Amino acid sequence: MRKLFLSSSFKDVASLLIDFAKEDIKGKTITFIPTASINEKVKFYVGSARKAFEKMGLVVDELELTKATIKDILNKLKKNDYIYVSGGNTFFLLEELKRTGADKIIIDEINSGKLYIGESAGAMIVSPNIEYVKDMDDCKMASGLNTFEALNIIDFYPVPHHTNFPFAKAVEKIIAKYESKINLYPINNSQVILVEKDNIRVVGK
Repeated sequence: MRKLFLSSSFKDVASLLIDFAKEDIKGKTITFIPTASINEKVKFYVGSARKAFEKMGLVVDELELTKATIKDILNKLKKNDYIYVSGGNTFFLLEELKRTGADKIIIDEINSGKLYIGESAGAMIVSPNIEYVKDMDDCKMASGLNTFEALNIIDFYPVPHHTNFPFAKAVEKIIAKYESKINLYPINNSQVILVEKDNIRVVGK
């Protein structure tokens, strides 16, 4: 059963994860993928997410895709209880997921019922296609990416940071351009999209 926790800003909705997991998460292990953020100038959210997970008692096992071996990627994604993918550049993230084959492993793990936690880029990457993100992220950061087809785990398109600085204008642009073409789910930094099998709901303020 698919189980996804898709946020704009994980630290702002972290408290909602405990109820959503429906199990004692203390001592559970989480594969922590910060890859989307590594070329970004602003990346405080990665440290904030790590602290939030540790505060909840989770064991954080980092997997930085640009440096990891195929063996590491397979081992960590299969072995750990949960998967977290950080915010950053969505196009660079997709390029690295495809280059390493981590995309296929993550898809398999989600389809097997493993809880997936995506923040911003990590939330948008599970949509069918990330072309709609061009007004928010620079696609030139992924020069080797020859398709915008993403993980296609969900049939809708999360739009994080709705009304939140510094992305408010970019989000409005995306909504104006795509709302009549694809199924957009705009969420602000205090909201999260919860996916359980075919049930999709937005919670938070």
